[in-house]
Amino acid sequence: MKSVRVRFAPSPTGPLHIGGVRTALYNYLYAKKHKGAFVLRVEDTDQNRFVPGAEDYISQTLAWLGITPDESPEKGGAFGPYRQSARKAEYLAHAKRLIDNKKAYLAFDTPEELEALRKEAEEVGERFVYNWQNRESLKNSISLSERDVADLLKNNSPYVVRFASYSKGSDKTLSMTDSVRGDVAVDASLIDDKILVKQDGMPTYHLANVVDDHLMEISHVIRGEEWLPSMALHVLLYHAFGWSPPTFAHVPLILKPTGKGKLSKRDGDKFGFPVFPLRWDDQTPGFRESGYLPDALVNYLALLGWNPGGERELYSTQELITLFSLENINKGGGRFDPERCKWFNQQYVQQADSAIIEHALKGFLREKGIEKTTVDTYRVVALVQDRLTLLPDVWDEADFFFVAPSNYDEKAVRKQWKDETPTILAAVKTLITTAPNMEAETLSELIKGWAAENEVRLGMVMAPLRIALVGALRGPDVFAICSVLGKENCIKRLDAAIATV
Repeated sequence: MKSVRVRFAPSPTGPLHIGGVRTALYNYLYAKKHKGAFVLRVEDTDQNRFVPGAEDYISQTLAWLGITPDESPEKGGAFGPYRQSARKAEYLAHAKRLIDNKKAYLAFDTPEELEALRKEAEEVGERFVYNWQNRESLKNSISLSERDVADLLKNNSPYVVRFASYSKGSDKTLSMTDSVRGDVAVDASLIDDKILVKQDGMPTYHLANVVDDHLMEISHVIRGEEWLPSMALHVLLYHAFGWSPPTFAHVPLILKPTGKGKLSKRDGDKFGFPVFPLRWDDQTPGFRESGYLPDALVNYLALLGWNPGGERELYSTQELITLFSLENINKGGGRFDPERCKWFNQQYVQQADSAIIEHALKGFLREKGIEKTTVDTYRVVALVQDRLTLLPDVWDEADFFFVAPSNYDEKAVRKQWKDETPTILAAVKTLITTAPNMEAETLSELIKGWAAENEVRLGMVMAPLRIALVGALRGPDVFAICSVLGKENCIKRLDAAIATV
């Protein structure tokens, strides 16, 4: 069996959309399952759309998600270079090979001449297509004499190289197989003569893609369904070169939350969720900056268009590798559900190594200018981790441990603060001051025992104590809060509440 080699081939034209991330993930999972190679190839032949920093962004994204290429521009490998801009000579040599074999030709038609032909066709309700039906009447090396072509080249007349996609008398039906879509048949006579080399001498996507996939020995092309219409052209190019095409698999789109249309940045802006893995600019935070864990995002994306069967939803990356198959990729698009994505993250955050959560908490402390604290961050995380959905929630759930309340929730005070509350809290303060230790169990026994002994309803103790320590009726067990805050902090907060409220 031919060894499995797959590639993710993004263009460095901006931030990597989450749909592109899922394509990379599917390639990675397939390669790892079959002990093959996952190749990152940067398709940067369109210099007009090149965006500085985009290639680094792609590499950082894959690294964050753990989708590590075996070969790439950074790592190198036996099939490099891995940037198309460094492979121009290969493309031109292969274009010449097609020209020499009468599978491609030089076209000297000017943009103005082609535009005039388009308008002419539109006026009679038709569409102009440059193909086998009219190529012999247009301005190219098929219709012109060798001398005329030589003169045009001598005068440096601009030209493009076009692929002779179909010739009269050839089989019209092109039969192909896609691992996701099944058997596909296309009328080859309807395919236009695509440009392979532009006037600036740079190859188009179609030529570079096919040449690179062949030379890099790519066995499976797993890409987005937007490239499905190009499959026929690419198969014809393989045939023209005398090569065997790879196995194709076109994965469905990631759809808007409404299920209608492709997910876009605008959807994220409108509904308040990220669509890029990492921050791209000051206005566009990514999943990482929004507090998602990479393993959670990988798990969610894997199931957004593929399903191993059964009701289970949480899988490690290694389990996804073991289970992944092209045949189980859905034909229909997967609807991106922001709340569902959050649910996956919640499961991962609550089960994560507490060191990850503590690291995030310490980052928020630095951000808030809190350089020193007597409160043990590890113990705080132990109390709040099971309350988190996104990493920033750790600050929302734990802020009061590090910042004493300066005001108190009015609704809670109005309901829970009675005339006798200051007296009760003064007694609680004494109990805390004289307690043999600050263990939650010890404080619970002391305070509950005092309430029972003095016939004070427990609610009249617990709620005001929480308000005094937190500023509101929120947070984990109040005795655990006391224990983590420590004796000195508890006494200060009780004094402040008694004096202020």
